[in-house]
Amino acid sequence: MFHFRRTAIICTVSALALGSPFTLIGPAAADQAAPFTPSVGQAGKDVVWVPTPQALVDRMLEMAEVTKDDYVIDLGSGDGRTVITAARLGARAHGIEYNPDMVALSQRNAEAAGVTDRATFVQGDIFESDFSEATVVTLFLLPELNLRLRPILLDMEPGLRVVSNTFDMGDWEPDERVEAGGDCTTYCNAYKWIIPAKVEGNWRLGDAELTLTQTYQMLTGSLNRGGEMLPISEARMNGREISFLAGDRRYIGEVGTDGTMTGSIEGGGEWNASRSTN
Repeated sequence: MFHFRRTAIICTVSALALGSPFTLIGPAAADQAAPFTPSVGQAGKDVVWVPTPQALVDRMLEMAEVTKDDYVIDLGSGDGRTVITAARLGARAHGIEYNPDMVALSQRNAEAAGVTDRATFVQGDIFESDFSEATVVTLFLLPELNLRLRPILLDMEPGLRVVSNTFDMGDWEPDERVEAGGDCTTYCNAYKWIIPAKVEGNWRLGDAELTLTQTYQMLTGSLNRGGEMLPISEARMNGREISFLAGDRRYIGEVGTDGTMTGSIEGGGEWNASRSTN
């Protein structure tokens, strides 16, 4: 089976918006003492390396809504283009790459782009690395590796954006899909997921009880109000944001870190809920 090594994703903003695009350099341009030049298809630990088209890097970054306040971590950072592009947008960005030659190349590329103050790289195994402080995680890995990462990602901070080149997360439906467009011909699609807060269970909502069942960001359940059982619909999470329809009223709110939810009801009114102890 052909495996892909990747590295890429999380940038957004076109090369025009960034000004002159940075140039990825090889050893001949960077340092004659460092002759390493990557080749498409070269073997890695779990995959082989295939660079992400810059057009898709830009689209993915745009989809992830990266700003200067973000900390972007690219899992399998290859030649560093995703990390460097994110850094050029003002974000702090970090790449984890198993191949030490690629790490050295990435560092030279970051120096040439003038972003070493915001772009860093480390040699390491992504499954043995701590990336819990990221606000955006990008990757270009095989489906089986995405599935290994999925439970780790789902335990991270709600609101974290995860962007993947080409490969999905199994039955975890993405929140958004994009195509690179332009001249991109291969590996031109990307998926985004927003880590949802965990809300499954029973909640006291005034004198009513809200019962929620959660599958990733999707919710089902009911609102028992005054003996009337109202099934909820159009219910989902968006990070810490929750929305659902009960009867003819839409509830919109936010899940706090203290085990409560607060929000408003379309048409007027506010609501508060706390986890039931029953």
